[in-house]
Amino acid sequence: MALILACAALGCTERAHADDFIVYSPHVIATQTEVELRGYDVSDGRDDYNGDRAAELSVAHAFTSWWKPELYLAEYAREPGEGGKLVGYEFENTFQLTEPGRYWADFGLLASYEHPKGGGPGEIEFGPLIEKTVGRFDHRVNLIWEKQIGAGAASRTEFRYSYAGTCAVSNAFRPGIEAYGRPDDDAYQAGPIVAGEWHVPHSAGNVEYRFGMLLGINAEAPRRTWLAQLEYEFF
Repeated sequence: MALILACAALGCTERAHADDFIVYSPHVIATQTEVELRGYDVSDGRDDYNGDRAAELSVAHAFTSWWKPELYLAEYAREPGEGGKLVGYEFENTFQLTEPGRYWADFGLLASYEHPKGGGPGEIEFGPLIEKTVGRFDHRVNLIWEKQIGAGAASRTEFRYSYAGTCAVSNAFRPGIEAYGRPDDDAYQAGPIVAGEWHVPHSAGNVEYRFGMLLGINAEAPRRTWLAQLEYEFF
């Protein structure tokens, strides 16, 4: 119950998953452990969109300098006009493919499997993660394909892409912009975000945050989507 209330408080949006509204970094830091809660919430006057939200609670640990598996312990979702519920579990992997700074950009790969709660087809996701840092400015691009597998799975493969650009004013304050496109839903969104990181005194841990608001670029996208992410990292 506490988890559901926390998820509802953070929020989440539309006909997407909570991890549709995150732009992954390809970087992996060996031995680092992460506990993360993130989500979104849609604010839209249209009944087909308003009240759509989702959130995820996950734990990750980088066993090597190039592989970080992440387990989503709970995935919460609420569609417009319906009640919220826990919908499944996910096993996600980030693979760092290049050394930071060695090439014109840093490259990685995302691969995950989502298992629905209560049966039904599962879903795999995969695609490249790209990041380029120039001075205070950081740019990330994700290209992700999704495919259902198992009994009752849809035959088509869906695609989404995302971009995040931030400026590091300080470690604790990195304003920027994020943009998301889901061509299969004809939904395109972009808007401002702010992120940052604080060191926890007398510990080897850091707290990261990220908050933002996406605006719908076209009529098929939600008009406003609020984003929230909190993460604790330690060694």
